[in-house]
Amino acid sequence: MRVLGVDPGTHRTGFGILESNGRDYKLVICGTIRAASKDPIAKRLLHIFESLQKNIQGYQPDVLALETLFFAKDIRAVERIGEARACAMLAASKQGIEVIEYAPTEVKKSVTGNGRAAKEQVQFMVKRLLNLKEAPAPDASDALAIAMCHVHNAKWKVKEPLTRSSEFIKKK
Repeated sequence: MRVLGVDPGTHRTGFGILESNGRDYKLVICGTIRAASKDPIAKRLLHIFESLQKNIQGYQPDVLALETLFFAKDIRAVERIGEARACAMLAASKQGIEVIEYAPTEVKKSVTGNGRAAKEQVQFMVKRLLNLKEAPAPDASDALAIAMCHVHNAKWKVKEPLTRSSEFIKKK
């Protein structure tokens, strides 16, 4: 199973793809989609949509995992995050990929054991769980944590060795 985790934002959208057999997981790719803050919101959203769609087509994940919206004091920020979430959902839906949502506390608890963990704790645990030399950027770490949460919560377990991602990476 390949899981695409997305941490949406209209300036920076983190993404990460994990390959999993239900027990273990390996990093396929992660990064941050950056949109120019000077650009109008419609242009930034198009950039996010097209970038995610390109990654979906290139890496062929089986599912997209996102965090549910949270309550915040700044309603405008929540609105913008919702718009970026919609871009991710549309990019996945257009390719026939299922979209699964998790509460932010569930994601943090799944990766750190604490539903109120700080961003730095999540970033540290992502680095550790994936045996990475360096921690991914904060937005990419959050996206990988969301993907890990889905792997931890997946109802079905595949009993195949992890070979697809290594074969795919070697071909590129």
